[in-house]
Amino acid sequence: MNFLKSRPKLNYWLFFTAKTLFYFGIILALIYLYHYKNIQGGSFIYNEF
Repeated sequence: MNFLKSRPKLNYWLFFTAKTLFYFGIILALIYLYHYKNIQGGSFIYNEF
């Protein structure tokens, strides 16, 4: 653990990369859940006009 404390620049990039991957995973999960909700396909909004 002292290795990370002695190199703040490396610590910054590791934290940045981990946070980016975490949020990317959340976005992928939300896209998957949105697609799963519409698995039957919704009606097109302009069909009734």
